[in-house]
Amino acid sequence: MKEVKLNYYNNNWYKPGSTMKKTLWYFTNMFFFKTMLPFPSSFKTKLLILFGAKAGRGVVIKPNVNIKYPWFLEIGDDCWLGEGVWIDNLAEVTLGSNVVLSQGAYLLTGSHDYKKESFDLVLGKIVLEDGVWIGAKATVCPGVTCHSHSVLAVGSVATQDLDAYGIYQGNPATLKRERSFES
Repeated sequence: MKEVKLNYYNNNWYKPGSTMKKTLWYFTNMFFFKTMLPFPSSFKTKLLILFGAKAGRGVVIKPNVNIKYPWFLEIGDDCWLGEGVWIDNLAEVTLGSNVVLSQGAYLLTGSHDYKKESFDLVLGKIVLEDGVWIGAKATVCPGVTCHSHSVLAVGSVATQDLDAYGIYQGNPATLKRERSFES
């Protein structure tokens, strides 16, 4: 029977940016994003854009947010990133407009191929369409699209795409009901 051999692991093909760019972002992220100091959202948005992100107007970024690589990030208008959000974007992450990432939400674009001895890195982009709400401590896994106005409930894990206007809960998240709005 075969076994995992981590000394076979090789991700030399993955080049997310120059060493200088990654280092500059690391310190910017640490000092201005992964801190409890309440720097203004407009300032943090400008920093993201400076590092290659695309960001719309009215973006709210609370303290203690961790973003791996802003150059793989696109944020629409009027999005909210709550305290403790982690965007682990080794691949592209796209947030439509009016998207909410509640406290501690985790967007995970990378994993490993457990079927290979070398435990190869596997990437999958994440798309959160307009009006999506990712609840507190919920996780969106690599390659998942959360369609328009879908909801991932507190502590749930999205391993597959979420249908538009669906409310999902659990691990793995399953459809519980439809989202509707009152007049």
